[in-house]
Amino acid sequence: MRPGQDIPGAPVKGLRARLQNFSIVSLRDLVVATGPTILMVAAAVVLAYWWVDPAPPRTLRLATGQENSAYEQFGKQYASVLARDDIKVTLSGTLGSQDNLQQLLAGQADVAFVQSGSTDDKTGNADSVERRGLVSLGSLFTEPVWLFVRDEAKVTRLPDLRGKRINLGPEGTGVPRLVRQLLDANNIAPGALTISDLANTPATVELLAGRIDGLVFSSAPEAPLIQMLLQTPGIRLFDFSQAEAYTRRLPFLTHVVLPRGIVDLGRNIPNQDYHLIAPTATLVAREEIHPALVGLLVKAATEIHGGAGWFQQQGQFPSPKYTEIPVAPEAARYYRDGPPFMQRYMRFWLANLAERLWVVVVALTALLIPLSKIVPPIYVWRVRSRVYRWYGELRAIEQSLEESGADATDAVRKELLGRLDGLEDRVNHISVPLAYADELYRLRSHIHLVRERVRGVHEEQAAQPLA
Repeated sequence: MRPGQDIPGAPVKGLRARLQNFSIVSLRDLVVATGPTILMVAAAVVLAYWWVDPAPPRTLRLATGQENSAYEQFGKQYASVLARDDIKVTLSGTLGSQDNLQQLLAGQADVAFVQSGSTDDKTGNADSVERRGLVSLGSLFTEPVWLFVRDEAKVTRLPDLRGKRINLGPEGTGVPRLVRQLLDANNIAPGALTISDLANTPATVELLAGRIDGLVFSSAPEAPLIQMLLQTPGIRLFDFSQAEAYTRRLPFLTHVVLPRGIVDLGRNIPNQDYHLIAPTATLVAREEIHPALVGLLVKAATEIHGGAGWFQQQGQFPSPKYTEIPVAPEAARYYRDGPPFMQRYMRFWLANLAERLWVVVVALTALLIPLSKIVPPIYVWRVRSRVYRWYGELRAIEQSLEESGADATDAVRKELLGRLDGLEDRVNHISVPLAYADELYRLRSHIHLVRERVRGVHEEQAAQPLA
């Protein structure tokens, strides 16, 4: 056995364990002293989590558009982007802008794509919809009016549509109203042409089969049907050569140009610049949408629509401009200042929690300052009380000695000495941190002092007969 090595089972090991116990801070007393404070703070945080500002919902209903439309394609992109932050987007296929607007007003959708010029009612009062609890999250992209006609129709100006078979799509798309406004600007009565209301896909089939002379879309160029018709022989895109005049007559329209060769540079498609008129697609939400979701939707819109395109420059969209509906304050703040500070460095849900509870954290910090001054005295009192509570019994023994006085019998003195031995034995098993060991040793010295007094009385009585 090496020098200095402890012998298994030796008393040294037990002594070391006892010394270690004395040197450890009293965790039990610390927990008891701080427990009420911790529970109170935790309860306040939990209460604030549910009461200060409800957490944003994890589901969102987005009204998109017809099959194979740009609205449908963009809706899928929004669902994919928001899924990264655990937001499930339920896509609702609709007829288009007017249908989306009605779903928003009826509470069947939370967010929807709405085309500019669609928010006025039949009386032409655009403010009527704005006052019905809808807010804009910004304009997203221009939606050119695409009038595709067969070559043999020989349509070069809108008045040439008289007598032609033209599909405008269902009423819910918003296109019929827009085209009627264009026809009215040209003094063309709707009855002067044969109008059908087929959806985009079946209308395209009818156009390719020659059963109609033309069809009208209002969509972003990303729509698959637009891409296909721009490259289909025998189908020609109508050139709005008077586009600037149309934008002056109908202020919600803008003049855009489809550049020559933008579809296919190698095949020079299209073979000329086309002037188009374009409303603007807007992301519209119900007024009660959670503020945190507004920022998340604008962030998604920036990722999806922020690049350069056929009709837009880098960073032009999304934008708080070009919208007829008032922009939500949270969206306007995002456009002005960018994403909230915490969302720049944290995931959405963690940042949202911190943003919702920061007021509570400040209040709790102010509460913890006085509480932190209360906890240490409570801890000290609990540790010292382990020692001080034995002074009551020690004082009772001393009082019994004083009451018996000089006439105390041997039995009384033995009983007092036995009580002192029992008290000392129990005190020896008290465990206190070393910082408070002086209190323990002081108690033990006081026990010894009382014992000496008892023994002193006994010795005095034993010496009296000798005197």
